[in-house]
Amino acid sequence: MTNRREQILALATRHAIPAVHVVREWAEAGGLMSYGNSLADAYRRAGLYTARILKGEKPTDLPVDQATRFELIINLTTAKRLGLEVPPTLLARADEVIE
Repeated sequence: MTNRREQILALATRHAIPAVHVVREWAEAGGLMSYGNSLADAYRRAGLYTARILKGEKPTDLPVDQATRFELIINLTTAKRLGLEVPPTLLARADEVIE
């Protein structure tokens, strides 16, 4: 779906569909908002996990690693294009607001 991101976002906008996405790149590309785990944080945690394995720990002995950092990105430009008003309380909670 990432290869068709621009087409999907254009269709959502044309049909006035306010969509919430899982990855920040979709909100940056024109989606209304995204809420999901931080990919940068996930890559960092994967590197730490890999380092532990390379240092000799057995993968079966390592705990399951779950995401702990989530981010909310709101695209106000898209909200205005869709005729939506984002409540100030939601804007205050956002990690990033795209204007």
